[in-house]
Amino acid sequence: GREKETGIIRQFLRDHVGGRRPGSLYISGAPGTGKTACLSRVLLDCKDELAGSKTIVLNCMALRSPQGVFPAVGQQLGLPAATGREGVRRLEKQLTARGPIVLLVLDELDQLESKGQDVLYTLFEWPLLPGSRLVLVGLANALDLTDRSLARLGAHPAGGPRLLHFPPYTREQLSAILQERLGQVAGDTVLDAAALQFCARKVSAVSGDARKALDVCRRAVEVVELEVRSQTLLKPLPGGDSPASPVPKRVGLPHVSRVLSEVFGDRLVAGGRGPRGDTFPLQQKVLLCSLLLLLRRLRAREVTLGKLHDAYSQVCRRRQLPAVDQAECLSLVTLLESRGVLELKKAKEARLAKVSLKLEEAAVEHALQDAVLVGSILTQGLC
Repeated sequence: GREKETGIIRQFLRDHVGGRRPGSLYISGAPGTGKTACLSRVLLDCKDELAGSKTIVLNCMALRSPQGVFPAVGQQLGLPAATGREGVRRLEKQLTARGPIVLLVLDELDQLESKGQDVLYTLFEWPLLPGSRLVLVGLANALDLTDRSLARLGAHPAGGPRLLHFPPYTREQLSAILQERLGQVAGDTVLDAAALQFCARKVSAVSGDARKALDVCRRAVEVVELEVRSQTLLKPLPGGDSPASPVPKRVGLPHVSRVLSEVFGDRLVAGGRGPRGDTFPLQQKVLLCSLLLLLRRLRAREVTLGKLHDAYSQVCRRRQLPAVDQAECLSLVTLLESRGVLELKKAKEARLAKVSLKLEEAAVEHALQDAVLVGSILTQGLC
């Protein structure tokens, strides 16, 4: 489901690394949408083409501070240990001197956000310097990180980084991913077709996270394995009769439904993306409607995640829809932030994180593309 995005990444590397042209690419997308997996696959496929360059891959989650990226890169380039401005100057001098192209891949790039955004500006300005031999690829969740944190790069003649967004997986894409994984297993089919489609539909309705879909199926397989194992431990009754009816050795709809209930709540969402190809999955629509209602009632520009989850749960109860827990609610907010709809200001305690709209209310209502559902929720309001 990521052939287009993979092709864009591959062509970017060929144009810039192969063509010895400095430049930068910013890849955005919610967790589980395949950003890191696709880039890793392209780097592996293009190993021979990249042989003449120096490739550095860093996960910014492993750094103690945003400024820690500079000594980490310097170490990879064989520079003597240096911190502060001296280390940054030495690194800049190295990247603008003669030598092979340096491909720097920074995963979890949003971990480098800092006061004044000095770290991010420095990194993204390096490919724009005269004589630069740096090709920078950054990956993060937020769709608008470059607009929000690197606005002044737009004033540069060469402009800011090229942008590539990975949208959440659709039901069809998740189904294809699960089927491809199952195809790697020899022997009889492990997962019933109806169960597979049900899993794909439910996960696409909530998050479009491929890792979540794979995890649900894995846990469903474990449920069946335990059932089979427990039955084989039971001794047969006198006369050779089995103590119970045979346990099915294939993962069916009840098994997947049970795991989904544990993950997303007791009641299950029946629908995924509608026939018109709605832009937002159902749970994201309900969450956005809940935020609109709460902002209007409180006459505020932002609300805490705790209050938003309470309002969202109330709307779900009225509509007889499943309500995800607060942790999953935070994931939904992160997804909507990655699409540039919401802004999330994190706090030490998740419930106190601040959530606000980045778009006009009318634009949000229009983008939801579901006049019946949105209209009824907004008209009914909150108690």
